[in-house]
Amino acid sequence: MTTGDRRSRLPRTVWVLGGVSLCMDVSSEMIHALLPVFMVSVLGAGAVAVGLIEGIAEATAAITKVFSGWISDRVGRRKPLAVLGYGLAALTKPLFPLAGSAATVLLARFVDRIGKGIRGAPRDALVADVTPEPVRGAAYGLRQSLDTVGAFVGPLLALLLMGLFAGDFRAVFWVAVLPAFVAVALLVFGVREPASTAAAAPRGLALRPALALGADYRRVLFVGGLFTLARFSEAFLILRAHVLGLPDHLAPLVLVTLNVVYSLVAYPAGSLSDRVPRVRLLRWALLVLVIADVILAWAPGLPAMFAGVALWGLHLGLSQGLLAALIADVAPPQRRGAAFGVFHLVTGVLLLLASVVAGLLWDAVGPTATFALGAAFAMLALMLLRAPRGGVAAD
Repeated sequence: MTTGDRRSRLPRTVWVLGGVSLCMDVSSEMIHALLPVFMVSVLGAGAVAVGLIEGIAEATAAITKVFSGWISDRVGRRKPLAVLGYGLAALTKPLFPLAGSAATVLLARFVDRIGKGIRGAPRDALVADVTPEPVRGAAYGLRQSLDTVGAFVGPLLALLLMGLFAGDFRAVFWVAVLPAFVAVALLVFGVREPASTAAAAPRGLALRPALALGADYRRVLFVGGLFTLARFSEAFLILRAHVLGLPDHLAPLVLVTLNVVYSLVAYPAGSLSDRVPRVRLLRWALLVLVIADVILAWAPGLPAMFAGVALWGLHLGLSQGLLAALIADVAPPQRRGAAFGVFHLVTGVLLLLASVVAGLLWDAVGPTATFALGAAFAMLALMLLRAPRGGVAAD
């Protein structure tokens, strides 16, 4: 099957969900590309505060996904929870330009990530619900690719607007409110979901149905945990560029570089994973992360730093959509919401741990030690990585 044939077989809903993700990411990344520098330069926060806020925010999203995914299984509907989650995220965007302290930023990120948590697992389950199995990797790769287009368009817009507004962070944050509401409108009017599967949904606590999915699912959780421990928040990439002398108004270039590579790789990698073992590509992703962290740890200047950022984006493109496809591979349709929710919970808690440790090490020793530890974790993950059994993504 050619790439064109694969693309033509992807359901319209996958494309629309990708567009929703693109618009919301334009909004979010316009803010996030500037937020670490805004916190340090304007609000006077330190690296530990940045790591703690980022970790708490992502862990909050992960915990929320457990319950939203389970609820979507119980009621047999994905779209209403997705609309609620995207809508809440849009409503919280004005908190960022109004922030006068790190505590307000924490509140804004906390509420925003609750919205992300509510929408994440139902949306990911909906992709699997509407997509034929032979193109499942391509579907997740496409959604991730469109999501990541927004993730580099957002920082690029932030960069241009910082110049237009003479370095006014808050003015840029206000502009970022607009595409968030476009995303909600696109979701409300453009997405249709299959008939309800509520009758087949499992009963019990949110964690129990997912954890009962069996050994293959637990192995995927293990794989996802390894990847998360090996990679902390991208906020530290921005701080690394700041230390090496990148001017504040050019900080969005870091995420632009990261996400251009990410978006170009995600769909081809997902499509390739429909034809070759997914775990083989995940091993390459870890090797790329080791190289990226080594470069970032000892980068003598900005050119080397941006090379490391580009490799970090290559790692994400080779791994993130594939991990989602692995979950869809092992989860039956009536339990997909809970399966994605528990997966995001495990990886979110580990991201909190990794980000806090990265911040503590940064303040105590320096950025070189932070990225060197990241390389060590990635190498350990590479050595421990095993393919799920039972024919699921096995070598």
